[in-house]
Amino acid sequence: MADRGASALSSLDGRPAHPEPVLALNRMGTFDWDLDAGLLHMDALAHEIFDLRPEEYDGHPGSLSVRVPRMEGLRLDSIVAEAMKDGSENYGAYFRLRRRDGTLRWTHTQGHIRRDETGRPRRVIGIIRDATREMRESRARTEEAAQDEVRRRQTNVVQVITAALAHARTVEDVIDVLTDSHGVHHLGAASLVMGLVEAGRIRLVAEGPAGASVPGTQITRIDEPYPMGDVVRTLTPRFIESPEEFAAGYPVLWPHLTDLRITSAAYLPLIAQARPIGAMGLLYDDRYGFSAEDRAVLVALGTSIAQSLQRAMLYEQEKDLAQSLQQAMLPRRIPTVPGADIAVRYRAASSGGLLGRDIGGDWYDVIPLPGGRIGAVIGDVQGHDTHAAAVMGQLRIVLKAYATEGHPPATVMARASVFLHELDTDRFATCLYAEADLSTGVVQAVRAGHLDPLLRRTDGTCRRVPVDGGLPLGLSAEFGRLTYPVTTFELDPGETLVLCTDGLIEQPGADLDDGLRTLRALITTGPESVWDLADRLIEVADDRSGDDDVALLLLRRRGLAAVQSGGRFQQHVAPADPDALSEARHMIGAAVRAWGARERADDVELVADELMTNALTHTEGEAIVTLRVLNGSERRLRVEVEDPSSALPRRLEAGESGLAGRGLLLVDLLTDDWGVEARGGGKAVWCEFVVPSTS
Repeated sequence: MADRGASALSSLDGRPAHPEPVLALNRMGTFDWDLDAGLLHMDALAHEIFDLRPEEYDGHPGSLSVRVPRMEGLRLDSIVAEAMKDGSENYGAYFRLRRRDGTLRWTHTQGHIRRDETGRPRRVIGIIRDATREMRESRARTEEAAQDEVRRRQTNVVQVITAALAHARTVEDVIDVLTDSHGVHHLGAASLVMGLVEAGRIRLVAEGPAGASVPGTQITRIDEPYPMGDVVRTLTPRFIESPEEFAAGYPVLWPHLTDLRITSAAYLPLIAQARPIGAMGLLYDDRYGFSAEDRAVLVALGTSIAQSLQRAMLYEQEKDLAQSLQQAMLPRRIPTVPGADIAVRYRAASSGGLLGRDIGGDWYDVIPLPGGRIGAVIGDVQGHDTHAAAVMGQLRIVLKAYATEGHPPATVMARASVFLHELDTDRFATCLYAEADLSTGVVQAVRAGHLDPLLRRTDGTCRRVPVDGGLPLGLSAEFGRLTYPVTTFELDPGETLVLCTDGLIEQPGADLDDGLRTLRALITTGPESVWDLADRLIEVADDRSGDDDVALLLLRRRGLAAVQSGGRFQQHVAPADPDALSEARHMIGAAVRAWGARERADDVELVADELMTNALTHTEGEAIVTLRVLNGSERRLRVEVEDPSSALPRRLEAGESGLAGRGLLLVDLLTDDWGVEARGGGKAVWCEFVVPSTS
């Protein structure tokens, strides 16, 4: 029968509109499986064999699961996958279908694998037929053949259960495989119970679909008169071959099981590394006694289950350790910062992979700085393991230390890169550091291989803020490229800065630009509250069940009413850096306007530029410009430019064609007061502007 089917299908060049006569005569349905499209077409006879109406099947193999029991499907998938992997042209398999009325029917399928010139499987053409009568006749012919089939199926039980357990990561996964109705059915049992050894007791963790719960046995001592305690104490399986034997051996337990009509039972110790970790009981309602082969199969099954349980326990311990490490490395609390609303979120990966894969190197941090400024950090250390988390923790601490020492953003990033390069690790990290002056709204951002930030405007729209970037931390030090450009932009009252790691943007099957567009749309349509918006974004990440961590930081600048009247701004300007000079001038103008002195913004900006230029021209060090509000009998803005030279400036009278001396003359004309102060080994030139009161 199988040979004729193979011969018939070998002549098929395409999916026929009607089954060939030889197939129809033998009640064989045909199928055509397009592996590239993932569609499996079946003819009318195949639909009939699967007991599916045409409208109940959408062409996807997964739709057949309503008829194919889960454990049968796992075994069939394994056979087909092995044939495709080892280069076979054909495969065949018997499996069972559950028809609409709940009855199980044996079915046989045979497939021919067509490959392209590279050997890659592209298509499977085959037949499917009802094999129930064949199986019954085979059993009826000889008892020995039937016993051989039973032995083969028993071996398959261990193989199928073991294959399913290979995908179990947690103890709950192991329990689900065993207590699933199909799993218990394959074991041939009516019910299953399982307990784990904990501190000299057995805690019941599972009971099969028929239910075998006995009052007072959820937690029992190992020395109590119960079968699971016996097998744990003796490390020996216990096979109970009749109801009478069960009643005589366990008179306390047996009365609670009489409603289940138990005829026999097998209790197995679950042993791993020569110690008992639990016990499992299989209760039968249709068999008496256990052959030597039965006992061997069940003992082998117990060994496989014990190994899976131990692996799951180790995984859960590693996961708990990893999550504890992750939490210890992230900030324990986010500081309250006047003038800002801040929300942070973190979601660990759900990779489905190896131990320790549920932890990564993503991090966030919020750093309060002097003068009403705040530092916001988002970063991602390469890798998804405890080492990545450990590196992340160290990097977060040193980056925060460099920022609080008062270094400008570019220096903070460069020093962090050197630290990571000198650390005993081969990991690199991407990072974005943004330093915001909440009184002026001026933000200075530095990027090391990380994603650009996003900015949500007060009207709800969202845009990407392009930030000039450098190499990731660690790599920039290795290649000697430690100069990080600084990008300056303004954060208006009510606007929100969004920093995140790539786990929030990357989606399976989509490029980064698509993910970024999706994120911008979510931010645009999201709630105004930064906390509610953060919840929504992290919920989207949870729904994706991605294999990457997600770190998220949202910073919203509050309205003008929340800005303190005593604002302060400070900026370091390096020599021979015209961009730094231009950025400082721009930020000073923005600060003056933000503090309600718009009418004097041009004067302040011009004078500050002149003082900074003089300091950089006539000294050999950097200039430090400070702008702050003085509140007294009258409100003033004070500008100070500090440099490392102790030589005092001199105001010269410039001739008509003279160039020297005009700078301080300009300062004298535009300011209400100015002067020079000694500062250690250097000096500070200061000037003040009377501005209207904001009260």
